[in-house]
Amino acid sequence: MSYADAAAKGPKQSPEDPRPPVGGVYHDESESTASLIDVDSPHVQTVESGFLKQDVQTTTQAERIEREAEEKEKQEDEEKKKAKAHKAKSSGICENTSNPVFLANAAIATVVGAGLGFGAYKQHARGNLSWELVGLSAGAVGIFGAVDYFVSKWFLQNKFPPK
Repeated sequence: MSYADAAAKGPKQSPEDPRPPVGGVYHDESESTASLIDVDSPHVQTVESGFLKQDVQTTTQAERIEREAEEKEKQEDEEKKKAKAHKAKSSGICENTSNPVFLANAAIATVVGAGLGFGAYKQHARGNLSWELVGLSAGAVGIFGAVDYFVSKWFLQNKFPPK
């Protein structure tokens, strides 16, 4: 159904019915025209001839370069802190190679480890290695380690303090 057909089925308008006013051009002089764009101004801005050869051409570029420099500086500071912390953590072994307590503990750990390994192998070869024997050996190693820790700590604090 077309619009004309739908309008023809509706009520007829008598000539006496008022028609809605037909709109015209609305003029209001109270509005300011200051915000309008001046069409007489040049639309192309001129720049220096060496503009494209400049490192930084816009303020946005300058801000981005500044932000990147700040981020790089922060990252370098963090890396220095990490390196310093790593050096402090790992330098304990290198600095203590002349310490007799450190050397004695290394020698004792080597001898005890080799002795336990050889003893466990001999027990296994005889068929006598059991979980009970392994548990007793592990307990003995734990007790020995605790005693060695406290004795070494006392020696390091009293007899051979760190540099």
